[in-house]
Amino acid sequence: MAKSIVSTKRLGSQLIHWLLEEDRREKEGPYRKEEPHRQHSWWQVMCLTGVDYFSTLGYQPGIAALAAGALSPVATLILVLLTLFGALPIYRRIAAESPHGEGSIAMLERLLPWWQGKLLVLCLLGFVATDFIITITLSAADATAHIIENPLTPNWLHNQTIAITLILVVLLGAVFLRGFREAIGIAVFLVGVYLLLNFIVVSLGFYQILTHPEAIANWQTALFARHSNPLILVGIALFIFPKLALGLSGFETGVTVMPLVKGSSNDTSDHPKGRIRNTRKLLTSAALIMSFFLLTTSFITTLLIPTAEFASGGKANGRALAYLAHVYLGYAFGTIYDLSTISILWFAGASAMAGLLNIVPRYLPRYGMAPNWARTTRPLVLVYTAIAFVVTIIFRANVEAQGGAYATGVLVLITSAAFAVTLSAHRHRQKRARLVFAIITLLFVYTTVVNIIERPEGIRIAGFFIGAIIFTSLVSRVWRSTELRAERIEVDELASQFLAEESQGAIRLIANRLNTGDVLEYFLKEKEVREDNHIPPNDPILFLEIQVSDASEFADVINVKGVQVGDYRILRAESAAVPNAIAALLLYIRDQTGKIPHAYFGWAEGNPIQYLLRFILFGEGDIAVVTREVLRRAEKDPHKRPGVHVGG
Repeated sequence: MAKSIVSTKRLGSQLIHWLLEEDRREKEGPYRKEEPHRQHSWWQVMCLTGVDYFSTLGYQPGIAALAAGALSPVATLILVLLTLFGALPIYRRIAAESPHGEGSIAMLERLLPWWQGKLLVLCLLGFVATDFIITITLSAADATAHIIENPLTPNWLHNQTIAITLILVVLLGAVFLRGFREAIGIAVFLVGVYLLLNFIVVSLGFYQILTHPEAIANWQTALFARHSNPLILVGIALFIFPKLALGLSGFETGVTVMPLVKGSSNDTSDHPKGRIRNTRKLLTSAALIMSFFLLTTSFITTLLIPTAEFASGGKANGRALAYLAHVYLGYAFGTIYDLSTISILWFAGASAMAGLLNIVPRYLPRYGMAPNWARTTRPLVLVYTAIAFVVTIIFRANVEAQGGAYATGVLVLITSAAFAVTLSAHRHRQKRARLVFAIITLLFVYTTVVNIIERPEGIRIAGFFIGAIIFTSLVSRVWRSTELRAERIEVDELASQFLAEESQGAIRLIANRLNTGDVLEYFLKEKEVREDNHIPPNDPILFLEIQVSDASEFADVINVKGVQVGDYRILRAESAAVPNAIAALLLYIRDQTGKIPHAYFGWAEGNPIQYLLRFILFGEGDIAVVTREVLRRAEKDPHKRPGVHVGG
């Protein structure tokens, strides 16, 4: 019995060690150092983004037919126009302004500083999570639809939709637990084969329409059955097309993978003109290819597939193009098409999982808002897999039912990108560009609002993710608030001279809140501190002044400048948090001089809860108490810890 308990504990310990094992990468400061990316031709990287973008052809035509019926080609045309003249110009500009893969979220972060920018980013991360999680579950569900509807699939699997989808999700998680690296070569192969097979299906579809012209007549009859006025039909299509927004996915991924795009030989880090040019080729080519397939597939599926087959339980539900491949090209070609579709859909889930695993370390650790378990890949994979499990069960692995949630995530990200570009044009005083992008932004706002009203499940899921991210982020920020929070300390020549002079005796620093900055201020402050703390009048002192720069930041480089006001010597710096900066500077002085420095503070008067909130939100608060706590956590040996004195 005792051996069994010991064995269980040992296995549990090994499992926890394996889950929390740090990636073996170099670190710079408190954050993981990014690895250099191997760069590829723009068309190869386009295939990597296309795994997500082009794979929507597996379910988009069926969803469009269900949402718009006979109006599907007209609504799809509106979607294509919005793609080419709305989303594409937006992301071409984002590629120029964010050439290192930060994307539109980072643009908004820069354009909206302080806490409002951070909170906006957290909300957008909620929609990113919605987009990527639903990509995983929806792609797996559609891959399942292609599996069970294949004529060669045993009958006993036809009622196992949820189970098969969950197995695909588990396999995806297992790949990332094992270790996954991006594979451009696999993406190029999958996308190339998939687009070729789709082109064959589209060509055959148009051949069938040309040889059976009654299909066009039947479509026209259905189209004008209720409204004969073309303008009314266009108006209805304008109202319906937001339901087709799945066809807009892929643009955000296109700018996120910019570091993988090979530029020109004269590119620099600050001005990678070749990379920007090639990324624009990537975005434009992907948009043109997808627009072609969106239009053609919506047309042939609407004309050639009976309406009843699109509904839940129908043979074309979630697999309209596969249905045509089987009907017109036989079981052999249809099975090859199914295998290709299953592969690219499953790989789209891998792309989404990789995006989720990259998005957390890109933003949250920088804000101090990443829990400890979020620093390692494997626990995150387990969390995302569990969430995908729950979402799959809630939606019962139904492709059409998840379309609204997916579209919500995609549309909110594109709308935020449009807003970021509009703000950028406004700040650059580009009146024409500002007007054009403002109109595009309004179009996407309309599309997003209509989609949310029609299919509110998307905003509910996004709301859950937003709430979870904000809650865990704030808890982590509070938990990590007493870290040193300094990447490094840089001291100018005069400040170094002051420290060298002080190192001849006891090092005493008086913390001061800068007011007038004149001789009288320092005279009165020195007199007060010497009396309160019984400092001998002949002992030299330094003043230390930390001003808050942006309290919403977590860690920064502390630049210390030496300033002389009369006979008073002052060390001045800026930081996101005053007590953390003081603690970091005290440890720096100890390490540089070999002597234990002493810092002197006055008592804070007021409500301690109020001071706690001021520290968390504004980087100040009860500075003496927090400084000592930061030092206590950073230096465990009390004999090596800088002294903190509070008088008054």
